[in-house]
Amino acid sequence: MEDEEAAAVLRAVGRQIRKWREAAGMTQPELGAVIGYSGEMVASVERGRRVPKPDFLDKSDEALDAGGKLSAMKEDVEKARYPKNVRDLKKLEDESVELGAYTALHIDGLLQTPAYAKALYEMRRPAYTEVEVDRFVAARMARKSVFERVPRPLLTFVQEEVTLRRPVGGRAVLRGQLEYLLEMGQLRHVSIQVMPTDREDHAGMSGQFRVLKLRSGKTLGQSTGQLYDRVVSGPQDVQTLEMRYGMIRAQALAPPESLAFIAKVLKEETWIQP
Repeated sequence: MEDEEAAAVLRAVGRQIRKWREAAGMTQPELGAVIGYSGEMVASVERGRRVPKPDFLDKSDEALDAGGKLSAMKEDVEKARYPKNVRDLKKLEDESVELGAYTALHIDGLLQTPAYAKALYEMRRPAYTEVEVDRFVAARMARKSVFERVPRPLLTFVQEEVTLRRPVGGRAVLRGQLEYLLEMGQLRHVSIQVMPTDREDHAGMSGQFRVLKLRSGKTLGQSTGQLYDRVVSGPQDVQTLEMRYGMIRAQALAPPESLAFIAKVLKEETWIQP
């Protein structure tokens, strides 16, 4: 579903809710009071500006006696909930049996806490609206389902040391993020490594990237840029990324040493006032 299609779906859902509400003789604030949402939220959904949650659709269906017609829209709304690039990325992650990520500027998206992710999106320029920030954060958090998938995929991450020290969102947010890394690093199918800043030999100086091995046996790469992410599928290019990722992991601290390093940074942070 392209983003234009997603917007069309949300507008269509909004029109249906408005028609059922008007047929029931209710105002937007009245419907909101009945279903537990603000009148402003109802208005935004009807205009196609906000994505209604399943709970919103179910309660509206019941309040407006729509006979299941509004609830039946949940599947289409779920497909439109997240931006297309995020949906495509999640699909690749869900098909992966092994995923490796080298991240140099911030904590990898799969390892971010909601507060850390929110802070990242809030500093984007041009600035996102609050609605857009909430949508992107929700989309990023939804990708975490890859950690719970059965059978478990192998998930490996290499983080630059600087990403552990940059106080994105403030010191309290950073501390929460470091604690979360230590928690995730205990999972048996997750490996987190740290690339120290003082390493003289570094195979990742061309930028951050990912390597994904799919169930089908195919391996893909993902290269991250300022404005666009690019999926790499050419065999030679993928081979190059696999080689570089292997070298980066060998040059970084081993997983146990990395967790000890993260714990050390967290301890240092506790002595710094917010």
